[in-house]
Amino acid sequence: MKIVHTKDTMSDIYLDAVKIRRQVFMLEQGVPGEIEIDKYEAACIHFVLYGEKNEVIATCRLLPLEDGLIKLQRMAVQKEFRGKDYGRLIVEGAELFSKEQGYNTITLGAQITALGFYERMGYIKEGELFLDANIEHYKMNKTL
Repeated sequence: MKIVHTKDTMSDIYLDAVKIRRQVFMLEQGVPGEIEIDKYEAACIHFVLYGEKNEVIATCRLLPLEDGLIKLQRMAVQKEFRGKDYGRLIVEGAELFSKEQGYNTITLGAQITALGFYERMGYIKEGELFLDANIEHYKMNKTL
């Protein structure tokens, strides 16, 4: 297993991240392409978890916000790899990177079906339910 990251939207790493996002968000969940691939792509750090055979397993991205705050977005695990703890690994990798870069808080919008996953990882739900791409979400935060 290895987690790699890039800001280069022309790299193979980025293209692997987009491949997972297209499969999970666009094909499985029906998110329109113009919402999924957005104006923040070049501003984000994109992470990909690769398996022992270099298979593409999971992805997420980090969007730096104001001082000390970074936003975890687009976390997805390929269907055949779900339920095997890979989501935790990619999020922990992004958290470690964030801490090393001097961020002290991660925020995210969790799909309602992922609330338990993020709560188990120490994220705290805040505010009211909201829709993003017509999918129910809650804002969640974690202090690093």
